[in-house]
Amino acid sequence: MTHEIDCRGLACPAPVLQTKEWLEKNPSREVAVLVDGEASRENVSRFLRTQGFTVSTVEEGRHIRVEGRKSGDAEAAPAPHAPSREETRRIMVTVTHDKMGHGDDELGAKLMVSFLKTLKEMGRELWRLVFVNNGVKMTVRGSAVLPLLKELEAAGITILVCGTCLAHFDLLQEKEVGETTNMLDIVTAMQLADSVINI
Repeated sequence: MTHEIDCRGLACPAPVLQTKEWLEKNPSREVAVLVDGEASRENVSRFLRTQGFTVSTVEEGRHIRVEGRKSGDAEAAPAPHAPSREETRRIMVTVTHDKMGHGDDELGAKLMVSFLKTLKEMGRELWRLVFVNNGVKMTVRGSAVLPLLKELEAAGITILVCGTCLAHFDLLQEKEVGETTNMLDIVTAMQLADSVINI
């Protein structure tokens, strides 16, 4: 029997946290989560997939039903582990604005482009690139830095883009690079990172 978790009206990351808490207390092979926003749909779907569920979604009037099912031999994805001393150092860069510094916006935009171009010099240590608040505007259609971000993603850098922020700016449908994410993923990434750089 499919258990239904009603997360309608909850802001990100509450739907993911509520789903996670329920699954921890009630291991199940079938679950349905009711949400009422595109960001919540993407975040809950992504979380369920990391737990080994096959996910489908259905729009039901004003809300969305996210259904997760595990086959008989499916197992949850292993939990991420903290890096050992022998592993490559993990650096997470959080970008909160589409310009670097304060004062002159034109200069700030040029500095941000230069910063993103230079990020690859971190080599294998660059682990996560996280965009929040006004920074998410760099991940959408028409952004001057989109080719740079796609190049970094192709090189294996995980790019996380705040779903709540995209929704706030009405840009969910415009995102062209990275994974739509939530605050739980961002906080977990911070825990696993050896260093966090905030821009």
